[in-house]
Amino acid sequence: MAAPESTAAAARARSVADAFLRRRDDARLVEAGFWLVALAVPIALPEHAAFGGQVLIMMLFALSLDFVLGYAGVLTLGHAAYFGVGAYVSGLLSAKLGWHEPLSGLVAAGAVSAAFGALSGWLLLRYRDLTLLMLTLAVSTTLFELANTWSSLTGGYDGLMGIQIAPIFGVFEWDIAGVTGYGYVLAVLLLCFVALRRFTVSPFGQALRGIRENTLRMRAIGAPILGHLTLAYTIAAAVAGIAGGLFAQTNNFITMDVLSFERSAAVLTVLILGGTGRLYGALFGALVYMLAADWLAKLSPVYWEFGVGLLLVVIVLLCPDGLLGLYDRVRAAFGGRAR
Repeated sequence: MAAPESTAAAARARSVADAFLRRRDDARLVEAGFWLVALAVPIALPEHAAFGGQVLIMMLFALSLDFVLGYAGVLTLGHAAYFGVGAYVSGLLSAKLGWHEPLSGLVAAGAVSAAFGALSGWLLLRYRDLTLLMLTLAVSTTLFELANTWSSLTGGYDGLMGIQIAPIFGVFEWDIAGVTGYGYVLAVLLLCFVALRRFTVSPFGQALRGIRENTLRMRAIGAPILGHLTLAYTIAAAVAGIAGGLFAQTNNFITMDVLSFERSAAVLTVLILGGTGRLYGALFGALVYMLAADWLAKLSPVYWEFGVGLLLVVIVLLCPDGLLGLYDRVRAAFGGRAR
């Protein structure tokens, strides 16, 4: 009788754990407020729609990194590689091949980035810690130099010009104010967010958390560590490539900055500001970073990065788990008092 009882107890424990993770990560009614505000931006502030679209692209890029860093614990300094691949794929399809349809170009950007992520992830994720950190940086730097060397294709430092995107569904024309682009990016962001949310609450997402917390124990129970990490890395690369494709389509111009270390550092800064392992941390972190960078750049076009660095130091000292971590602590404190 001991064996059936222990099996039943283990099943109950798994059920409780699943319920807890789903409660923590599942959608709440208050989250609708974020998306409603995002939807209202081009209506209330149409003159800021173009900038708002770039904020949304940064949110999507940060989501891709949060999935592999916050849930799988894979730290990378070269995530811009997949953003840049997606941007160049989408841009080259239009500028060199004359393929101007936006949705298929976005799918191609995500697919090529996913393929590159699967290949590089399968090779890189055999290593951990500092070795992995340097290898991811090496991959991004290699692509940056390749784009510079192959200037006949990429445009090099002069940038890739001649990108023309057709109306979305053949109906929604692109406007100078950027309202159409904003709505397009917001729709893609919402779809990717929902997809990543489902991954995080699935058994696969729970396995990633286990790998992040204790790789040795997960290996001991027979979990395919490399397979899980490679799949997570591939998904993250695909989402980053979609973000890069959106960047190319909404700007109609690409420079080598899309592959730069500065872009990888910026998205990592976003996650430090917002908090990792909760998806919304990427969204709020991107919002704070982009608004702060824009305001500081207007104050001082040369030294604005100093202000961003100072903000980062303050956030790390006062709330090391990010702005959403601070929010969780405040809510828990007031909840405890109420009880």
